[in-house]
Amino acid sequence: MLSGLAALALAMPVAAQTLDKSYTEFVGNLEPQVWTGTVERTDRGHRMGKPEADAQLIEFVSYTCGHCANFAREGDPTLELAAIGPGHVNVEVRPVIRNGLDLVVTMLAQCGDPAGFKDRHRMFMYSQNDWLTKATNAPKTQQAIWARGDASARMNAAQALDLDDMLAQRGLTMPQINTCLADDAAAKALLANGRADATEFGVNSTPSFALDGKLLTNVHDWPGLSGALQARFWPDEAEQNGTQSDQK
Repeated sequence: MLSGLAALALAMPVAAQTLDKSYTEFVGNLEPQVWTGTVERTDRGHRMGKPEADAQLIEFVSYTCGHCANFAREGDPTLELAAIGPGHVNVEVRPVIRNGLDLVVTMLAQCGDPAGFKDRHRMFMYSQNDWLTKATNAPKTQQAIWARGDASARMNAAQALDLDDMLAQRGLTMPQINTCLADDAAAKALLANGRADATEFGVNSTPSFALDGKLLTNVHDWPGLSGALQARFWPDEAEQNGTQSDQK
């Protein structure tokens, strides 16, 4: 059994936030998309894009966070098109483990070749409402098992919520999936990484973002992040937009 997980409640997120769509375009010079397929495992997550990009963005996300699923739908496609592909920004996804289910889904998303991480990550984020609804409606006794976080609890959750079947449809075998879920060392490393991020960056909510090594204050959605990226790359335009907004 993993230390610290037994006390974790199976906290389910509130209804997904509705984002303001008035500013959801990250405008840039759209160069050839040469970096969209570049994915590598890092010490604390997975990084997508050009290693020596002009800017480095870290996403701190939880797979049971409704706002994180919203961000995946709202922000990831534009980031990939306008920022990652041309090599302007690389994006590292770092998981935040809030509960037993977070641990299960994170281990499944990280199971397999790093090149397939992006697809696995989006699959679990985009389908969050389906599998999380099943989890919410599960018997309390079963939820209590999942909250333990040990290997048998992780396998129980993956099977009960069909998470292993979803991953199998991406080409992994059940023995491979079960090996990933049974890896206690990997599970402990995920918890340790989360503590390290909390200490280093002050991460205390999801999604949160760090740009060029600094946590962005009060930025927890795509409109906020897109504004920060605009200020990073086109400060004059961002300042002009801010002035026009103040004058309204």
